[in-house]
Amino acid sequence: MIAWIADLLENVRVALDGLLANKMRSTLTMLGVIIGVGAVIALMSIGEGAQASIAEQINSVGSNLIFVSAGARRMGPVQEAGGSASLTYEDAQAIADPRNVPDAVAVAPEFGQNTQVIFGDENINVSVTGVTPEYRLAYNGMEIASGRFIEDRDVDGRGNVAVLGHQSAIDLFGNFDPVGQKIKVVIPNGGKVSLTVVGVLAEQASSGMSDPNEEVFIPISTAQTKIFNGRDALGELVVGSVNVMAASEGQTDAVVDEITALLRERHDIAPGEDDDFFVMNQADMLEMANQITGILTAFLGAIAGISLLVGGIGIMNIMLVSVTERTREIGLRKAVGARKGDILIQFLLEAVALSVLGGLLGILLGIGLGKLVDLTGLMSSVVTPDSVLLAVGFSAAVGLFFGIYPANQAARLSPIEALRYE
Repeated sequence: MIAWIADLLENVRVALDGLLANKMRSTLTMLGVIIGVGAVIALMSIGEGAQASIAEQINSVGSNLIFVSAGARRMGPVQEAGGSASLTYEDAQAIADPRNVPDAVAVAPEFGQNTQVIFGDENINVSVTGVTPEYRLAYNGMEIASGRFIEDRDVDGRGNVAVLGHQSAIDLFGNFDPVGQKIKVVIPNGGKVSLTVVGVLAEQASSGMSDPNEEVFIPISTAQTKIFNGRDALGELVVGSVNVMAASEGQTDAVVDEITALLRERHDIAPGEDDDFFVMNQADMLEMANQITGILTAFLGAIAGISLLVGGIGIMNIMLVSVTERTREIGLRKAVGARKGDILIQFLLEAVALSVLGGLLGILLGIGLGKLVDLTGLMSSVVTPDSVLLAVGFSAAVGLFFGIYPANQAARLSPIEALRYE
């Protein structure tokens, strides 16, 4: 056992001496592996960062929030005007009835779409969303920076009032307090409706489905009857989605079941038939987001892995050149007693050393690229031990795989022919 370890250490020493004898060539050979490992770690860390960011946004609005959406075409979380709707305002009121869904503490229907909002010379395209007062409660009591939120009197009277999201207020009014000012909302089929700003939201965390900072909130009745076409073919008022807050996270499944049973009954859906609506809780959204980002991360890692293969081919080419240049050295080693296995291990160790050292330097490059991404502020990166181990393990495997052929070529050389080689 001791003799075997001594032989291995001697082979390692000889392999390192062979690499150090050609420092520039070894460095250039490692470059492909360095770039490959760095790219794998950087891209996978960006994917992991995106997944963590999405999860944080989804969880920021509370783990007990449930979304009920129509089976019609949608634009984000709101109903697209003109789409075939399957969720009515009466459905939302039925969900809000504690006799039907006793475990719900807040039910907030919404309806709207993107349109132009104008103040003076400023003109922005934002989501104008019709809501009820319960919308604030459903979204963890969104903080008001100035003024007030939509109230029951606004909904009952179809009031021409609006509450601006934080960024929407800045885009239209700059640092000026817009409360009391009038804005104009462009009606999709022509004309404008004047609305009085009654409140401005403080900066909010994105919900994962929408960004309240870039929205304009109005009474849902105003959105349905004055700005957008909020009626279906039967003349019933429709909603794009209903936000439902369960009493606790543990009761979300019960609320989902209660809502599903209620809507199937109201829509006369026979057993075995598909729903014309869908109910999704935060866990479902998080799972869906993780699946999407997981696929994206794997795809980015696979693309970066191609550069590792290129680096491996470079290692094989250089090792073949090294075998040719060191033919006499191989002959001398065999002449003094080196076995075929010793030569094979020597050249394999050189190839693996190139790839592993390149992998270690690639780790530093990948982490550095991730930090640069963080500094941009556009997205964050999360370097995980799994990505580091995967990149380094793959680089070592590449070195071993692409080093086998040159090492075997060296080991098979005849000592007599090798000594004659000029």
